[in-house]
Amino acid sequence: ALARSREEKVRAEGALEAACARVELEAERIADKFDCDPADAFRIAGGAEELDDAGTLDHRAEALRRERDRMGAVNLRAEIEAAELDERIGAMRRERDDLVSAVARLRGAIGSLNREGRARLTAAFETVDGHFRELFARLFGGGRAHLSLVGADDPLEAGLEIVASPPGKRPQTLSLLSGGEKALAALALLFAVFRTRPVPLCVLDEVDAPLDDANVERFCDLLDDIAAETRTRFLVVTHHRHTMARMQRLYGVTMGERGVSQLVSVELGAAG
Repeated sequence: ALARSREEKVRAEGALEAACARVELEAERIADKFDCDPADAFRIAGGAEELDDAGTLDHRAEALRRERDRMGAVNLRAEIEAAELDERIGAMRRERDDLVSAVARLRGAIGSLNREGRARLTAAFETVDGHFRELFARLFGGGRAHLSLVGADDPLEAGLEIVASPPGKRPQTLSLLSGGEKALAALALLFAVFRTRPVPLCVLDEVDAPLDDANVERFCDLLDDIAAETRTRFLVVTHHRHTMARMQRLYGVTMGERGVSQLVSVELGAAG
């Protein structure tokens, strides 16, 4: 019995040494494949008191290895790159805040300009409309007319419409008037603007062409009054004899002989 016990002891010691060697080998394999010690591997595996069978554990280990491989190699500069990205993100956020602030200031400035523009446009429109009503009646020898903003409630986006009522006619839009009436209404609007904001020089090109003699006389009378009132110098291009007779100076081109043009001028005041 003692001999058998000694033999069993020797076999047990051999099995123990083999088991210890196997444990060391498996620890090296765990360290090589998973970069951790057996205790950490046991914790990662779930820390169960009873482990699954070897096939299940091998399958799970293989799945974990594939997942690790998909993650790629360890980036040793990850912390530095993360700091650089944080800095870039901070700069971009500051730029975004600056842009948002600039947009808010710009919208505020646009709103302020629009309010001032509406106020100025409304005041100028009322002034021009008052002059237009007066000048229309003067050019037409009576009648009524006015300006109106149409198409939008906002004066900055609205269009302009002329409603005119020549003597003996009902009120109608400018497009329904005759050619001469349109010309007179346009002249009334032009001179209404001149009265509101005079300019040093104005060129009128054949504006009296559609007018008859009576309307030409009223046009010339108004031209004299506007010139005296605003001190604007008018340069009138015309072929109408009545208009030319009312001007202070005449400039023209004559052809004394074929192919030779000559500029001529006449001081009507001195000639008279």
